[in-house]
Amino acid sequence: MSGDLKLPFTARIGRATDLAAISSTLERARDEEWATRLADKDVTLWSNDAAVQAKIANRLGWLDAPTHFTAQIPALEGFGEKIRDAGFTTAIVAGMGGSSLAPEVLATAFAEIDDWLKVRVCDSTDPAAVAAALRGLDPKKTLVIVASKSGTTTETLSFAAYAAEWIGAAVGGAESALSSMIAISDPSPCIDGIPGNEKMLDRFLNPADIGGRYSALSFVGLVPASLLGIDLDPLLAAGSVAAAELREPEPTANRAVALGVVIGALAREGRDKLTLVVDAPIDGFGAWAEQLVAESTGKHGVGVVPVDGELLGAVAEYQDDRLFVRISLDGGRPPVAADGNSVGTRLNELAAAGHPVIELSLSDPIDLGGEFMRWEIATAIAGVVLGINPFDEPNVTESKNNTVAVLGELAAAGRLPELAPKAVDGALQIWVDNALPAAFSDDAVKLVVGQLQRLAPRGYVGIHAYIATTPERTAALTSLRLLLRDATHRATTVGYGPRFLHSTGQLHKGGTATGWFVQLVTNHPADINIPGKPFSFGQLVDAQSLGDARSLVDHGLPVLRIHLGADPDAGLAAVESLFRRALNT
Repeated sequence: MSGDLKLPFTARIGRATDLAAISSTLERARDEEWATRLADKDVTLWSNDAAVQAKIANRLGWLDAPTHFTAQIPALEGFGEKIRDAGFTTAIVAGMGGSSLAPEVLATAFAEIDDWLKVRVCDSTDPAAVAAALRGLDPKKTLVIVASKSGTTTETLSFAAYAAEWIGAAVGGAESALSSMIAISDPSPCIDGIPGNEKMLDRFLNPADIGGRYSALSFVGLVPASLLGIDLDPLLAAGSVAAAELREPEPTANRAVALGVVIGALAREGRDKLTLVVDAPIDGFGAWAEQLVAESTGKHGVGVVPVDGELLGAVAEYQDDRLFVRISLDGGRPPVAADGNSVGTRLNELAAAGHPVIELSLSDPIDLGGEFMRWEIATAIAGVVLGINPFDEPNVTESKNNTVAVLGELAAAGRLPELAPKAVDGALQIWVDNALPAAFSDDAVKLVVGQLQRLAPRGYVGIHAYIATTPERTAALTSLRLLLRDATHRATTVGYGPRFLHSTGQLHKGGTATGWFVQLVTNHPADINIPGKPFSFGQLVDAQSLGDARSLVDHGLPVLRIHLGADPDAGLAAVESLFRRALNT
């Protein structure tokens, strides 16, 4: 077990090398005063390069967020009351990455508060997802929150333009629709990129030194929180407590610093698959932590691979590359293991087999304010351990640039470029990158078998679904990921496109080159035009999937692209059948 190792949370560390790695890193954190230096915004923690230090210095405002925004509570709560009293019943957050995932955590965790607005999130360009975001809503009672740090996020601005047209049709034109919209961005020139922002109902300007994925306790999370009716005083008080705890110099008594040390130290030992097991209704926290950790640590050939939503399997299904973190909630609903066993039973078995298991607990959903802060601190500390700058995202622009290039090809040729299928299996059309020898191209099963042979020994499977989210599709993707996990003993991740491009996409291209990717795409029979753009939502999401495929291939990573046919649900069932045949070959 954990021997003499003392940590400020329950931790079961069974392997001697893991214990040694954590202990030595804790000693380094103590000797080098990591906690104090982070609290003092000492940029030398991450780099000795003056140019890099200057950039980091402009990304540490999140450390002050609880204090800064506590002063904004009266105005925020007044805003929420004004919107409710004006008759709005629903708010839709148009954002990507941290701008959408923090509001989604809160909207799920506090969904039962009566007499306040319900908050939805739209972070997809799939036309079916765009339509679903507005389905059943009254345009006269819907508030649209346009959240973009840069003011230039393509997905966010595209949905905002469509939503303005939708509201405008009911209230007298797009100009009138602006009185049902608000903007969250950085000060000028960023806010200036959001069309019509100066005429919107309200504008919220974040401090420019708060990065998008570290923005949960800024206007990004707090404006939706005010509309949900969340009591902001205890939410931010929990964040303030976590920020004050950072001042504890002893790492074994500092929960956030110790968590970052464990994550970073075990990743360096090869346990780089951070597997999150989170109770409902705070289970959205897993996706938020996934984007925070992946985008912050996955670069320069290193990184931590967060694994969210992968139901626990038997001990035999795992390699020795995992760190399990359970986040429980008093009165919450724990997820069950894949075979129906309790999470507690399964984690006990995994710990007994030598896998490290950390257990964190929250007494109330309002404690999310502190948990946001602690995980931001932990991620910054993990960056110190891994020797990287956790506040940049050098590879995110690759897929964006490739998307722009694909849209340029659409403008020039009048149609999107195509990746001609190398095999067909019923309604499925299958393409693989050219690194797979032509000998595997006889049929679909051979293509999958050949691609599976390229799985890295300690790699991970990334399933990228460029389709609209439904509970049934999430269940189908869960079944597929568990099939692959159990057959290959590799960690599996699932991301809906294009939302993951703004989070785990950085890790895919910049982290360890061990990812193995399945792209799932489909037709768009009910496409939607984007006002003011020469392309539709369907064309945009297709350009994004093509652009990301090109980026992954440019990094030498295996890509298996499957067109699901006209019926995505039937296509997902066919994909699982195809993989079952390939795995039994």
